[in-house]
Amino acid sequence: MRILITGICGFAGSRLATNLLREFEGLKIVGIDNFRRPGSETNRPELAKLGIDVRHGDVRLASDWAQLPPADWVIDAAAEPSVLAGVDSGTSARQLIEMNLGGTVEALEYCRRHKAGFILISTSRVYSIPLLANLPVVVRDGAFVADPSRGLPNGVSEHGVDAECSTTSPVSLYGATKLASESLAAEYAYAFNLPIYIDRCGVLSGAGQFGTAAQGIFAYWINAHLRRPKLRYIGFDGKGHQSRDVLHISDLAALISKQIRRPQPGVAPLYTVGGGPERAMSLRQLTEWCDARFGPHEVASDPKPRQYDIPWFVTDARRAQEEFDWTPRCSTGDILREIAAHAEAHPNWLELSGAV
Repeated sequence: MRILITGICGFAGSRLATNLLREFEGLKIVGIDNFRRPGSETNRPELAKLGIDVRHGDVRLASDWAQLPPADWVIDAAAEPSVLAGVDSGTSARQLIEMNLGGTVEALEYCRRHKAGFILISTSRVYSIPLLANLPVVVRDGAFVADPSRGLPNGVSEHGVDAECSTTSPVSLYGATKLASESLAAEYAYAFNLPIYIDRCGVLSGAGQFGTAAQGIFAYWINAHLRRPKLRYIGFDGKGHQSRDVLHISDLAALISKQIRRPQPGVAPLYTVGGGPERAMSLRQLTEWCDARFGPHEVASDPKPRQYDIPWFVTDARRAQEEFDWTPRCSTGDILREIAAHAEAHPNWLELSGAV
């Protein structure tokens, strides 16, 4: 079997590749990457040592796709992954749309030509921002948690957010590109009888993630706490109660391997994939963990809210767990210790990641 991975030298693409090699005997992996992300070029030699065929190319260009060999499955891990993409100074709105939506169109066309399966790595940021920003929450042990006693909207429960939650605009430019990609993937599955899965992922992490404040927050926070640049709790009274769940990238790879083994031509099942309530943590709790590991580091308070910020997001992954007999293996503590050990061994990681 051959799997093609877009964005293969990014964190998600490279770690999915290395983990999937362990899941399938005789697997061949080819990948494409434009190496735009700072640090991504460092993954190329490590992938090559494993026999992975890494091609320099741009997923937006049909001519670059034409040079790729046929594959049985495509994993679309190429994206501008920040909710601020298209509105901050790093990426224009046109670049965001061309990469996230245009790149997916080219990937789906490749799958149509070669009758390949397709797995879209989507995002939890496709949900309505006003709805999430106004969820009833309470502070418990230094973290926001959803408050069911005040009534939660459809698709939200104490277990987290599932696929039934509203995707009504605004969802951010980034979220809109991923939502449009999901819709196109579903249409390609139906029109061309392709096996397609859509995985709406929460926060993914693990050692080697190129963490910045806008993306890879767990990796960024741990590396920054260790190196002592200025850190801030932004919005929500500046107290750091905003909370997310986290999933180790190897656990996503384990789910994807199960999906590949169970193709469903003609449909595009959608799953919310994340660590769930037991792997949720606030920035304040993360700071306390870092203080215990590295020594105290003061975090400033900046209560001014930002456009796309939300107080709490936890992924309800029960459908994926039930249908695929899948359970995340890495605990929050496992993930944090792994990132911390990597941070201690790589003192220039923030600079390499383009975070400072």
